[in-house]
Amino acid sequence: MTTEKRNKIIYWVATLWLALGMTSTGIVQLLKIEEETSMMARLGYPVYFLTILGTWKILGVIAVLVPKFPLVKEWAYAGFFFAMSGAIISHLAVADPVKELFGPSLLIVLTVTSWYFRPANRTVMALNS
Repeated sequence: MTTEKRNKIIYWVATLWLALGMTSTGIVQLLKIEEETSMMARLGYPVYFLTILGTWKILGVIAVLVPKFPLVKEWAYAGFFFAMSGAIISHLAVADPVKELFGPSLLIVLTVTSWYFRPANRTVMALNS
């Protein structure tokens, strides 16, 4: 197997899992499921923050998956990274159990992996070519 083919497989596996994770958590946040609203209260955030996070996650997934628009993809990856690192820090700040870190940690790893292995035509450098 060539390096290019291996990288493409890694990219698509990571990206599809990332899209699935962000879409599912975005929907849960938009629906304001009771577990999510109580978690937001425990973390000290207002409930309307769920609408903001859920909306941006869904839009970010669309940006990462559609062809073209490499600059918008960069912003989506950055948003995912900031949202998930913020979630990790928030859980640590209120001394949540370590198990609460699993979801955001997995999503941050998938974000970095997808970003790192993305094809050249999905990078900002593609704009300059």
